[in-house]
Amino acid sequence: MGRKTNPPGSRLGIAKNHHPNWPARPRIYSQYVNEDKQVRDCTDAYVHGQRNPASGGNSGEGIERVVMRRKTDLPSVETHAGPPAVLMRSHGRGIEQSRMNVQQNPYPSDSRIGRVHIASAEISGPYGEPNTPAKYMASQPGNRVAFRRTTKKATEPARKSGRKGIKTQIAGRPNGAEIARVEWAREGRVPPQTSRALIDYRYYPAQTVYGVSGTKVRILR
Repeated sequence: MGRKTNPPGSRLGIAKNHHPNWPARPRIYSQYVNEDKQVRDCTDAYVHGQRNPASGGNSGEGIERVVMRRKTDLPSVETHAGPPAVLMRSHGRGIEQSRMNVQQNPYPSDSRIGRVHIASAEISGPYGEPNTPAKYMASQPGNRVAFRRTTKKATEPARKSGRKGIKTQIAGRPNGAEIARVEWAREGRVPPQTSRALIDYRYYPAQTVYGVSGTKVRILR
């Protein structure tokens, strides 16, 4: 059986950089990691709660990636979201509300985080990012949509957005079948062994009454 590596992780230092970007002493490194995770979770939960219910799960809304930077004890959070960016609505009131939610979130007892600086950037083509197709695919097994149809439909918007290639994959028990299956679709080229290839990757689980189905999306820029 082949063992697949995480595409961004295997390219760190070659074609990819860490999204968290900060130096830390060894004794407080774990504290910074925990704070980063809680800031990401709190920001993502706020955006998910403010999404338009009428848009469904395929509107492009949501955070594609979060970049964390620290120069002092003040964390700087840069969110990249698809249009319409929830954090940028109402003249930036979404950013202020998200910052307040992060600061009021209960952190670990050893945390010293107080203020947080949050900025938001809107992504013009959310379907060219792996997060949106992955979330779309994860929403389909619960509606009893065929795996093959789901994977093929998720590749179309990414190709139209100008990406060089996309590979989508979903695995699980379709409609409660006893034997699990893996379906995948690919458009263009996605070279897994080329270290210099700029491949974005996203895994997203889909919880259904029959169990968990996993969705994976790889996009070559």
